[in-house]
Amino acid sequence: MQDLKVSIIQSSLHWQNTSANLAMFEEKIWQIEESTDLIILPEMFTTGFSMEASKLAEPMNFTTFKWMRQMAEQTKACVCGSYIVKENDNYYNRLLWMTPSGEYHTYDKRHLFRMANEHDHYSAGSKRLVVSLKGWRICPLVCYDLRFPVFSRNISSEGELAYDLAIYVANWPEARVAAWDVLLQARAIENLCYTIGVNRTGEDGKGINYNGSSAIISPKGEKIYHNLFDEKIHTTSLNGNELISFRNKFPAQLDADKFTLESPINPLAK
Repeated sequence: MQDLKVSIIQSSLHWQNTSANLAMFEEKIWQIEESTDLIILPEMFTTGFSMEASKLAEPMNFTTFKWMRQMAEQTKACVCGSYIVKENDNYYNRLLWMTPSGEYHTYDKRHLFRMANEHDHYSAGSKRLVVSLKGWRICPLVCYDLRFPVFSRNISSEGELAYDLAIYVANWPEARVAAWDVLLQARAIENLCYTIGVNRTGEDGKGINYNGSSAIISPKGEKIYHNLFDEKIHTTSLNGNELISFRNKFPAQLDADKFTLESPINPLAK
């Protein structure tokens, strides 16, 4: 397993303005000062956390998709983040994982934030995504998913560890940032993996404040990096040998409980 260089971009967002956000993030991506393997953007990075799905949604292979493909090709890094997608008359808060070759994978947010009525506007996903990059198995998830450890549980169908890095892209408000900080550490500890949370800053169009608190957490629960408030681009190299060594010395997964995960009820799906 090679070391993995990851760049995270913590930024404010232009409310419901896709073109402005794409221009802003393109400028920020080109400010990354060193080569990197993976660039991570926040949840709904083109619009902010909006419930106006019918107004803002894009079909696949449209503006944001093509922009992410271009960014991945030009930087020679994978790019991921979520945005609003319409498919088969359903709307999704969809994370797109784009590779430099143009190959891509998607994950639709499973846990929809009912306190903002997200479940009334979007359809929930049902399948977790695990992708491979430089020998790393990576599980990207979205915001509210962080509160539900069963879905994130790092066990494969064979009872082995399923991934090495968990990623949570988010629009997580300042009012509940204490939970964000603690849960990122908890997911890293219980899943014996590196965990990255990328959140936004600033105020959205509904007057909700975000203070970032993006973080990179070690498998032991230690904060490798943490950024409160500031708009910032940060690149970290994750050590694969240290991960393997820790897991060999502390194989807690061998004592994990078995369970079966049921599919979510999805009233919006047609």
